[in-house]
Amino acid sequence: MAKAVSHPLFARIYPRINAFAEAHGSIEHREELLAGAHGRVVEIGAGTGANFTHYPPEVEQVVAVEPEPRLRALAEQAAAKAAAPVEVWAGRAEELPLDDDSFDVAVCSLVLCTIADVPGALSEAKRVLKPGGELRFYEHVRSERPRFFRFQRLLNPLWGLLGGGCHLTRETERAIQEAGFMVKEIRRFDFLINGRANPASPSIIGTARPST
Repeated sequence: MAKAVSHPLFARIYPRINAFAEAHGSIEHREELLAGAHGRVVEIGAGTGANFTHYPPEVEQVVAVEPEPRLRALAEQAAAKAAAPVEVWAGRAEELPLDDDSFDVAVCSLVLCTIADVPGALSEAKRVLKPGGELRFYEHVRSERPRFFRFQRLLNPLWGLLGGGCHLTRETERAIQEAGFMVKEIRRFDFLINGRANPASPSIIGTARPST
Protein backbone atom coordinates (compact mmCIF):
# COMPACT_ATOMS: atom_id res chain seq x y z
CA MET A 1 0.00 0.00 0.00
CA ALA A 2 1.29 3.48 -0.89
CA LYS A 3 2.37 5.67 1.97
CA ALA A 4 -0.31 8.13 3.07
CA VAL A 5 0.13 11.89 2.71
CA SER A 6 -1.09 14.14 5.49
CA HIS A 7 -1.25 17.94 5.38
CA PRO A 8 -3.91 18.72 8.00
CA LEU A 9 -3.48 22.50 8.02
CA PHE A 10 -3.40 22.85 4.26
CA ALA A 11 -6.32 20.45 3.85
CA ARG A 12 -8.42 22.64 6.11
CA ILE A 13 -7.65 25.93 4.38
CA TYR A 14 -7.50 24.73 0.77
CA PRO A 15 -11.30 24.57 0.23
CA ARG A 16 -11.47 28.29 1.05
CA ILE A 17 -8.55 29.04 -1.25
CA ASN A 18 -10.21 27.09 -4.04
CA ALA A 19 -13.58 28.79 -3.52
CA PHE A 20 -11.87 32.20 -3.73
CA ALA A 21 -10.07 31.19 -6.93
CA GLU A 22 -13.29 29.88 -8.46
CA ALA A 23 -15.02 33.15 -7.71
CA HIS A 24 -12.31 34.92 -9.71
CA GLY A 25 -11.97 32.75 -12.79
CA SER A 26 -10.59 29.29 -12.09
CA ILE A 27 -13.90 27.64 -13.04
CA GLU A 28 -13.33 28.82 -16.60
CA HIS A 29 -9.81 27.40 -16.47
CA ARG A 30 -11.12 24.01 -15.37
CA GLU A 31 -13.72 24.03 -18.14
CA GLU A 32 -11.00 24.85 -20.67
CA LEU A 33 -8.84 22.04 -19.30
CA LEU A 34 -11.55 19.39 -19.58
CA ALA A 35 -13.32 20.43 -22.79
CA GLY A 36 -13.25 17.49 -25.18
CA ALA A 37 -12.19 14.90 -22.61
CA HIS A 38 -13.71 11.49 -23.33
CA GLY A 39 -13.73 7.84 -22.40
CA ARG A 40 -12.00 6.71 -19.21
CA VAL A 41 -10.20 9.47 -17.29
CA VAL A 42 -7.74 9.25 -14.43
CA GLU A 43 -7.45 12.41 -12.37
CA ILE A 44 -4.16 12.53 -10.50
CA GLY A 45 -4.31 14.40 -7.21
CA ALA A 46 -8.01 15.21 -7.27
CA GLY A 47 -7.94 17.40 -4.15
CA THR A 48 -11.48 18.37 -3.18
CA GLY A 49 -12.94 17.15 -6.47
CA ALA A 50 -13.32 20.65 -7.91
CA ASN A 51 -13.08 19.31 -11.47
CA PHE A 52 -15.82 16.71 -11.15
CA THR A 53 -18.78 18.87 -12.23
CA HIS A 54 -16.92 20.07 -15.32
CA TYR A 55 -16.38 16.74 -17.10
CA PRO A 56 -18.27 16.65 -20.42
CA PRO A 57 -20.86 13.99 -21.29
CA GLU A 58 -18.35 12.08 -23.44
CA VAL A 59 -16.53 10.99 -20.27
CA GLU A 60 -17.60 7.45 -19.35
CA GLN A 61 -15.76 7.14 -16.04
CA VAL A 62 -13.40 9.14 -13.84
CA VAL A 63 -11.02 7.44 -11.43
CA ALA A 64 -9.76 10.17 -9.11
CA VAL A 65 -6.65 9.40 -7.05
CA GLU A 66 -5.97 11.49 -3.93
CA PRO A 67 -3.51 10.63 -1.13
CA GLU A 68 -4.53 13.23 1.48
CA PRO A 69 -7.37 11.74 3.60
CA ARG A 70 -9.15 15.00 4.45
CA LEU A 71 -9.15 16.18 0.86
CA ARG A 72 -10.15 12.72 -0.32
CA ALA A 73 -13.22 12.81 1.94
CA LEU A 74 -14.27 16.09 0.31
CA ALA A 75 -13.67 14.59 -3.12
CA GLU A 76 -15.94 11.68 -2.25
CA GLN A 77 -18.70 14.15 -1.38
CA ALA A 78 -18.15 15.97 -4.69
CA ALA A 79 -18.23 12.68 -6.60
CA ALA A 80 -21.76 12.02 -5.39
CA LYS A 81 -22.91 15.25 -7.08
CA ALA A 82 -21.05 14.81 -10.37
CA ALA A 83 -22.81 14.02 -13.64
CA ALA A 84 -20.02 11.68 -14.76
CA PRO A 85 -19.45 8.43 -12.83
CA VAL A 86 -16.56 9.20 -10.45
CA GLU A 87 -14.66 6.80 -8.22
CA VAL A 88 -12.29 8.27 -5.62
CA TRP A 89 -9.31 6.10 -4.72
CA ALA A 90 -6.52 6.45 -2.19
CA GLY A 91 -3.13 6.53 -3.84
CA ARG A 92 -0.07 8.55 -4.77
CA ALA A 93 0.78 9.96 -8.18
CA GLU A 94 4.15 8.23 -8.07
CA GLU A 95 2.52 4.80 -7.55
CA LEU A 96 -0.85 4.80 -9.28
CA PRO A 97 -2.88 1.71 -8.29
CA LEU A 98 -4.01 1.29 -11.90
CA ASP A 99 -3.39 -1.03 -14.85
CA ASP A 100 -1.17 -0.21 -17.82
CA ASP A 101 -2.80 1.21 -20.97
CA SER A 102 -6.20 1.59 -19.31
CA PHE A 103 -7.19 5.27 -19.65
CA ASP A 104 -7.92 7.61 -22.52
CA VAL A 105 -7.05 10.79 -20.62
CA ALA A 106 -4.90 11.65 -17.61
CA VAL A 107 -5.64 14.94 -15.84
CA CYS A 108 -3.21 16.89 -13.66
CA SER A 109 -4.80 19.98 -12.19
CA LEU A 110 -2.87 22.17 -9.74
CA VAL A 111 -1.05 19.11 -8.42
CA LEU A 112 2.36 18.87 -10.08
CA CYS A 113 3.45 21.81 -7.92
CA THR A 114 3.16 19.64 -4.80
CA ILE A 115 4.29 16.17 -5.89
CA ALA A 116 7.73 15.25 -4.57
CA ASP A 117 8.72 13.10 -7.56
CA VAL A 118 7.36 14.85 -10.65
CA PRO A 119 9.23 12.65 -13.17
CA GLY A 120 7.91 9.57 -11.38
CA ALA A 121 4.35 10.89 -11.42
CA LEU A 122 4.48 11.75 -15.11
CA SER A 123 5.98 8.36 -15.88
CA GLU A 124 3.04 6.76 -14.11
CA ALA A 125 0.59 8.92 -16.06
CA LYS A 126 2.24 7.77 -19.28
CA ARG A 127 2.10 4.14 -18.14
CA VAL A 128 -1.64 4.09 -17.52
CA LEU A 129 -2.57 5.90 -20.74
CA LYS A 130 -3.76 3.89 -23.71
CA PRO A 131 -1.85 4.24 -26.99
CA GLY A 132 -2.98 7.58 -28.41
CA GLY A 133 -4.13 8.82 -24.99
CA GLU A 134 -3.53 12.33 -23.80
CA LEU A 135 -2.35 14.22 -20.75
CA ARG A 136 -4.26 17.37 -19.82
CA PHE A 137 -2.61 19.81 -17.44
CA TYR A 138 -3.51 23.03 -15.63
CA GLU A 139 -0.71 24.20 -13.36
CA HIS A 140 0.89 27.29 -11.89
CA VAL A 141 4.55 27.51 -12.84
CA ARG A 142 7.79 29.43 -12.65
CA SER A 143 7.51 32.90 -14.14
CA GLU A 144 9.35 33.61 -17.38
CA ARG A 145 10.03 37.15 -16.13
CA PRO A 146 13.39 37.23 -14.28
CA ARG A 147 12.33 39.74 -11.64
CA PHE A 148 9.12 37.90 -10.82
CA PHE A 149 10.98 34.59 -10.76
CA ARG A 150 13.43 35.97 -8.20
CA PHE A 151 10.44 36.95 -6.06
CA GLN A 152 8.99 33.43 -6.39
CA ARG A 153 12.32 31.84 -5.50
CA LEU A 154 12.66 34.02 -2.40
CA LEU A 155 9.16 33.17 -1.21
CA ASN A 156 9.26 29.49 -2.15
CA PRO A 157 10.41 27.97 1.19
CA LEU A 158 7.67 29.67 3.21
CA TRP A 159 5.10 29.02 0.50
CA GLY A 160 5.86 25.32 0.56
CA LEU A 161 5.68 25.16 4.34
CA LEU A 162 2.21 26.71 4.41
CA GLY A 163 0.97 25.20 1.17
CA GLY A 164 1.35 21.48 1.73
CA GLY A 165 4.67 21.27 -0.10
CA CYS A 166 3.61 23.48 -3.02
CA HIS A 167 6.47 24.87 -5.15
CA LEU A 168 6.31 28.19 -6.96
CA THR A 169 9.24 27.57 -9.29
CA ARG A 170 8.43 24.33 -11.07
CA GLU A 171 9.22 24.20 -14.80
CA THR A 172 6.27 21.98 -15.53
CA GLU A 173 6.19 22.16 -19.32
CA ARG A 174 9.82 21.10 -19.44
CA ALA A 175 9.15 18.25 -16.98
CA ILE A 176 6.29 17.00 -19.16
CA GLN A 177 8.51 16.97 -22.22
CA GLU A 178 11.37 15.26 -20.39
CA ALA A 179 8.94 12.56 -19.23
CA GLY A 180 8.35 11.54 -22.84
CA PHE A 181 5.33 13.62 -23.79
CA MET A 182 4.94 15.89 -26.79
CA VAL A 183 3.06 19.07 -25.91
CA LYS A 184 0.32 19.56 -28.51
CA GLU A 185 -1.38 22.68 -27.18
CA ILE A 186 -0.44 25.10 -24.43
CA ARG A 187 -1.67 28.46 -23.22
CA ARG A 188 0.53 30.53 -20.94
CA PHE A 189 -1.10 33.24 -18.88
CA ASP A 190 -1.09 35.08 -15.58
CA PHE A 191 -4.09 34.26 -13.41
CA LEU A 192 -4.88 37.70 -12.07
CA ILE A 193 -7.32 38.26 -9.22
CA ASN A 194 -8.96 41.68 -9.25
CA GLY A 195 -6.34 42.65 -11.79
CA ARG A 196 -3.44 41.78 -9.52
CA ALA A 197 -0.79 39.10 -9.72
CA ASN A 198 0.14 36.82 -6.86
CA PRO A 199 3.16 34.51 -6.49
CA ALA A 200 1.26 31.64 -8.14
CA SER A 201 -0.18 33.69 -11.01
CA PRO A 202 2.02 32.38 -13.87
CA SER A 203 0.02 29.45 -15.24
CA ILE A 204 -0.30 27.02 -18.12
CA ILE A 205 -3.17 24.98 -19.55
CA GLY A 206 -2.51 22.41 -22.23
CA THR A 207 -2.54 18.92 -23.66
CA ALA A 208 0.26 16.48 -24.43
CA ARG A 209 0.57 13.00 -25.89
CA PRO A 210 3.18 10.32 -25.28
CA SER A 211 5.90 10.77 -27.88
CA THR A 212 6.71 7.05 -28.01
